[in-house]
Amino acid sequence: MVRVYDGPMRDEIEAAAAALANEDADLVADVDAAPDGPKTAAFFDFDRTVISDYSFTTYAVELIRRRLIGPVEVAEMGAHIAAQQTGRESFDDFYAASVGHFAGHTDDEMTALGEQLWRKRLAAKVYPEVRALIDAHRRKGHLVVLLTSATSYQCEAAAADLGIDHVLCNHVVVEDGVVTGVPQEPIMYGVGKFEVAEAFAAGNDIDLTRSFFYTDGAEEIAFLEEVGNPRPTNPDRKLAAHAKRRGWPVRRFTSRGLPRPQDLARSGLVAGSLAGALVGGLVDLAINRDRRDAVSFSAALLGDLGTAAAGVKVRVVGEEHLWSHRPAVFIFNHQSNYDSVVICKLLRRDLTAVGKKELRSNPLIGPAFAFAGVVFIDRGDRAKAIAALEPVVDTLRNGTSVVIAPEGTRQVTPRPGPFKKGAFVMAMRAGVPIVPIVLANTLDVLPRGSAVVRPATVDVAVLPPIPTDGWTHDGLDDRIAEIHATYCKVLGYE
Repeated sequence: MVRVYDGPMRDEIEAAAAALANEDADLVADVDAAPDGPKTAAFFDFDRTVISDYSFTTYAVELIRRRLIGPVEVAEMGAHIAAQQTGRESFDDFYAASVGHFAGHTDDEMTALGEQLWRKRLAAKVYPEVRALIDAHRRKGHLVVLLTSATSYQCEAAAADLGIDHVLCNHVVVEDGVVTGVPQEPIMYGVGKFEVAEAFAAGNDIDLTRSFFYTDGAEEIAFLEEVGNPRPTNPDRKLAAHAKRRGWPVRRFTSRGLPRPQDLARSGLVAGSLAGALVGGLVDLAINRDRRDAVSFSAALLGDLGTAAAGVKVRVVGEEHLWSHRPAVFIFNHQSNYDSVVICKLLRRDLTAVGKKELRSNPLIGPAFAFAGVVFIDRGDRAKAIAALEPVVDTLRNGTSVVIAPEGTRQVTPRPGPFKKGAFVMAMRAGVPIVPIVLANTLDVLPRGSAVVRPATVDVAVLPPIPTDGWTHDGLDDRIAEIHATYCKVLGYE
């Protein structure tokens, strides 16, 4: 493979990866202190532990929305949920009645539905703190296990995206590719869940006295007593009381779930900061008659106002690379609509951008981006997209930098998606360097599918500029692949 980073530059990549991995040191201190290796396991419950909601509720609502179940089934499901929550029905009875509504659908259909729901609904509900814990356990070489009463349809897509090694969950019997609606034994809840976890530990040479278990429910107390590191996470009242008696450390996360009034206020202020930055730029244009200066004024103002309004602190490794080689093509991994605020905070002046054509019709973002000279491209028409990039090459040659997300769309997790060629072709043709900006966690502020801004510390690594002198189309795919691999390395997804 062609190497775009060698020698000291590769050392800087290693340092950037280490810096981002250490930003959650306080949260993961007990993980870092644990023994290395797969004899230590980290068991995570799913509902209300990894995510802030109940996945079955989301799944059921989607079944209703798609008319895969009718009014009678809806009423029956509601009655079973109420009976189980009030203790009038066992979990086994509730589970059997609930998955009975899956009968007749194909296994492929239900799996695809689960994957879609993960991306569209549930991924945005993952606690950022839990992501950090999972990543910390992975760095220690621990065996990470999802231990949940949810069905495979609800949680397997989540496990794949989160980098979880094993899934212990409920399954429904499938015959000839069709879901029967019959629960597969054993049912994972309470004692049954405990027994499955113990058997898994024995079969995988796991030392439970060194292991961790994160869960919110009192029904898990038996297994919490077995592990050396019980970690009640967002615990219910009964578990919280038991944890207090036993002296277990309790973790409560507020970064997801129902927004607080201050979160709603922040969201409004961030939207207002965009309007304020646009007005400020127009005033600057009227006074100074210099469009490039006015755009720079707007960008810097948006970065400063937008981060202050959101309660966001931006920590940067490699900040000197933002200024050492301009003009340049700055590329970033796209996680959130909030990315543009962070990018403006970082780059501040003498830049424009490339964005999807859908942004042009947004009543707030569209005018601001149009004022900044953003080039809108049609991602569905490759020929038109390439033609639209022609003026951007001239912009680069005339001294204005360009910022673009080579993935082309937001991702639902921090894992980088595939990179498209446009950004790299532009840099190559204009003869300017590529400067990679690695955003570690802007989705903590505003994940895809959410409209509520949350305060957070956003970690950024700016990597050394990559010269494009001598690049040709023949080696471009290899160069892009290595840059993508570098993003994965810095974010811990090697």
